[in-house]
Order: sequence, then C-alpha cells, then structure tokens
Amino acid sequence: MIRGRIASFGYAFEGLAVMLRTQPNAWIHSAASVVVVAAGLWCGLDGRDWALLVVAIALVWVTEALNTAIEFLADAAVPDPHSLVKHAKDVAAGAVLLASVAAVVIGALVFLPCLR
Repeated sequence: MIRGRIASFGYAFEGLAVMLRTQPNAWIHSAASVVVVAAGLWCGLDGRDWALLVVAIALVWVTEALNTAIEFLADAAVPDPHSLVKHAKDVAAGAVLLASVAAVVIGALVFLPCLR
C-alpha cells in the first residue's frame, strides 16, 4: 500500500516532466513563474501577496496540465480530425488563457504598489 502511494508520486512527476518536454507553452509558464518569484523577492512582498501569487501561478500550471492531458487523450481516442475533438481542445486551451489573464491581473494588483 505504501509502495503504491510512493509510486503514484513518481507517476505524477513523470507527468510533469512529459508536459515540460512536449509543451512549448510550459516553458513560457516556467519562465514567467521564475520572473514572478524573482520580482516578488525583489519587492519584499508580504505573506498575503505571496499567497495570491502562488495561487495565480498554480492556477496557470494546473490548467496547462489539464489542457495537455485532454489533448493527449483526444489524440489517442480520435487520431483523425474531428470537430468535437477540436472543440474540446479549443475549450481546454481557452481555460489556460482565462487562467493566464487572471494571473496577469493578480500580478498587476500585487506588483503595481511596489513599482510606484
């Protein structure tokens, strides 16, 4: 039982590695995450602001991971072009876009006072 739980962490890390190896947007999210953390350290943010940034960063990463999973499953299930698969992929990509816009707004609210 414990071995199974430990193995599940290995599978999760492998999934993150697959996402980083196969998804160019994951590299953009990585760079943005590093820049945000560096800016937060430079600004000396308080705990509340760090919490907001962690939630924003996590939201983008989670939606990117789910988008990637949906794309992989859709391609495996229906290898030929299909309008419903396209819609599913587009909606999943839209979720990443929404999360990214929300993260930018949160970042602006957190960092604008520091930049004044």
